[in-house]
Amino acid sequence: MAKEICIVGGGKGGVGKTVVSIGVIDTLLACGLVPLLIEADTSNPDVWKMYKNEIACECVDLDDANGWIDLINVCDRNPESIVVVNTAARNNRGVAAYGATLSNTLAELDRKLLTLWVINRQRDSLELLGEYMNALAGTKLHVVRNAYFGAQEKFELYNNSKIRAEVEKTGGQSLTFPDLADRVSDDLYSKRLSITSALKVLPLGNRAELLRWRREVHSTLGGTFDG
Repeated sequence: MAKEICIVGGGKGGVGKTVVSIGVIDTLLACGLVPLLIEADTSNPDVWKMYKNEIACECVDLDDANGWIDLINVCDRNPESIVVVNTAARNNRGVAAYGATLSNTLAELDRKLLTLWVINRQRDSLELLGEYMNALAGTKLHVVRNAYFGAQEKFELYNNSKIRAEVEKTGGQSLTFPDLADRVSDDLYSKRLSITSALKVLPLGNRAELLRWRREVHSTLGGTFDG
């Protein structure tokens, strides 16, 4: 069965790409699958710092052609891994310029392309998503409403949009990603902890909140991967 290349995107900073990438990696591990992280946020590689001692990781700059060549070669060298790409806010330009380079190699790689597009409640989240869909046609795409910005019903712009109808018409899902208490997410970022590491060292109450969030993340994301 073809393995996925999972791109976690959002087109801008602050929407929650990093926490979704963490959730994706933890969900894959819980399912007994083998993730390989491509950290494209080379100026602030938080996910790489959290997981570099636990899973295979590569830092790749997707702002130019060489980065996309490197991404393809990493995928080719690791056929048994599901590749998780944590993108940088600026990477939409790289996708527009070079995304076809990846798309054109999927058959030879025996890979499927999956995108988890993370949104907040602002209009530019949807505008950037529209640009991404035009640039990388053929990707299976799920939209991830980050509950940090409010409950599902508060995402009115997306919920009532034509772009949602287009996503779901082509088999994509509209997911709601659970919020994690700030004090616990701050622990993960400031101490550079993976989920597994955090569950060994955080205080009991913090661990209980992390386990609650982890269960919800696995429930939300577990059905999005073919393995």
